[in-house]
Amino acid sequence: MTAHQWDAMAACLADDVVRTGPYGDTYASKPEYVAFLSDLMPKLPGYSMDVTQIVYTADGRTAVAELSETVEVAGAPKLTPEALVFDLTADGLIGRIRIYIQELGVPARNLP
Repeated sequence: MTAHQWDAMAACLADDVVRTGPYGDTYASKPEYVAFLSDLMPKLPGYSMDVTQIVYTADGRTAVAELSETVEVAGAPKLTPEALVFDLTADGLIGRIRIYIQELGVPARNLP
C-alpha cells in the first residue's frame, strides 16, 4: 500500500471486502476500496506507515495490526496511532477491515 502497488494490494482482498473507517466511512467492495486508496494515498504529503506488530487469533481467522501513520499537516508531521482489525476468509483473503485510531493531543474527558 505505501509503495502504491494497487494490484498487489487488491490480490489480498476478497471481492466483497468491507472496510469501515474510524469515522464510520464504509467501502463495500474490492474495486470501491482500491479506488479510494489509489486516489487518496498519492495525495498525502509526507506519508509514512510504521507497523509495530501483527497478532492473530488462535484460529487464524482474525488479525490485528498495530501501526502508526504520519502525514504532514500545515507543514508539520502528524502521527496517528491505529489498530486495524482484519477478518480473513477461508482462503486467507481479507474479508473485512475495521480501523480504530487514537487522537493524540486531544484532552481526556472527565468521566463520572
